[in-house]
Amino acid sequence: MQPRIPRQAAHEPAGRRPAHTDDDARLSAELAAVVSGARRRALRDGDRQVDTAHLLHSLLESDPEVRAVFDGEPQFARLLGYLVQRSIGYGLRWQGSVEDSGAVPVVTQAEGYSPLAAGAMEYARARAERRGGGPAHGVDLLAAIVVDPQARAVEVLDRAGIDAREVFARVDSRLETDRA
Repeated sequence: MQPRIPRQAAHEPAGRRPAHTDDDARLSAELAAVVSGARRRALRDGDRQVDTAHLLHSLLESDPEVRAVFDGEPQFARLLGYLVQRSIGYGLRWQGSVEDSGAVPVVTQAEGYSPLAAGAMEYARARAERRGGGPAHGVDLLAAIVVDPQARAVEVLDRAGIDAREVFARVDSRLETDRA
């Protein structure tokens, strides 16, 4: 029986690695750790695929730059509470279903990711390319997971009382400030 969320063993030869490992090279070390954490969370939660809510939870847990986007957000504690509830079983209505809004063209699904999460990973890499190359960072992925209103991450944000469009605007304004 194959694992539901593919994992790469350190001793696996390069030719036998899952396809997503080549794409992971285009991620910053911090974002690669976030993705790894999201994979562990999905496996632990019994989910078939990493979805945008797994990615959001892992981003908030391990990326200080992403947490800074939420500085001063009065509903931040509530957001963390919803994510924790999901990880202890209150997100069961999502188990066994695939996260896909149908709003964006189907992306070639990356192994182990929901279609929306795979699209978010590509979007994050594209943002990094537009920024001048280099690997994608956590804020690139944060922007990517809040773009589609049907994403599970957006649903969690909405339930916590946080507007995903405002989060996207904050990310963009932070990036503009960093460029100046």
